Amino acid sequence: MRRLIFNKKGGVGKTSIVCNLAAVSAQQGRKTLVIDLDSQANSSHYLLGDQVCEKSVADLLAQSVGFVGKPEPAIEFVYATPFENLYIMSACDKLTEIEHKLESRYKILALRKAIKQLEEFFDDIYIDTPPALNFYTKSALIAADSVLIPFDCDAFSRYSLETVSTAINDICEDHNPDLFIEGVVVNQFQPRAKLPQQLVNELKEDGHPIIPVMLNSSVKMRESHQNASPLAYFAPSHNLTAQFFDLYNYLMDPDGFVTELQAQQDSEVPA
Repeated sequence: MRRLIFNKKGGVGKTSIVCNLAAVSAQQGRKTLVIDLDSQANSSHYLLGDQVCEKSVADLLAQSVGFVGKPEPAIEFVYATPFENLYIMSACDKLTEIEHKLESRYKILALRKAIKQLEEFFDDIYIDTPPALNFYTKSALIAADSVLIPFDCDAFSRYSLETVSTAINDICEDHNPDLFIEGVVVNQFQPRAKLPQQLVNELKEDGHPIIPVMLNSSVKMRESHQNASPLAYFAPSHNLTAQFFDLYNYLMDPDGFVTELQAQQDSEVPA
């Protein structure tokens, strides 16, 4: 599965969702790759700490423009993280430098070609994107099977949701008819606050596909960033970690998860 996490609004938790879902996937024994397309390289820092990769995703894509000699296969740009079954193709600021050249040479399909090579080696591929509908995000949308849209329970995030959905649907029509929106991931949720629940209800009323697993706001997430260790490793018994496992299980089997959730809720209702 090639899964993209995308929102044009920054600060909604894209990197946290990408890396923590990938970590859960790896813990389930699935060989998992994270591709970091954001020049800020937050996913790279989250999974590698201070480790520097000799080759990045920018070097891979640069092969498609002005490369002399035989291009290296995509797997040569992948590095192991400290965590079993979890790998990364890292980002760097060179992405900004080569973007115009890639775009002017119409290399919008270069990432999709690379990912097709990588599917031979990995069970799951998660793609982190910049908070903008730029060349790299469009490339990822063309290469992906599905999209998750993070929503951080903020009024501004709600306003951007419609434009994000429209942009994704345009890519579907023009370049990738098999691409679909898996759902909206409610992130940084505060269950005791009135506004977050109100915003979520409004999104449901508007027909947005809200995933029934919501990720709570927690300082533990910031601590895991600081320690360069996803929650599944840093805080395996924490409530937010359990929510990521629930989110992963939902994505793997939506119907089965919803049925199990309903049965659990029914059992909790007093007779």
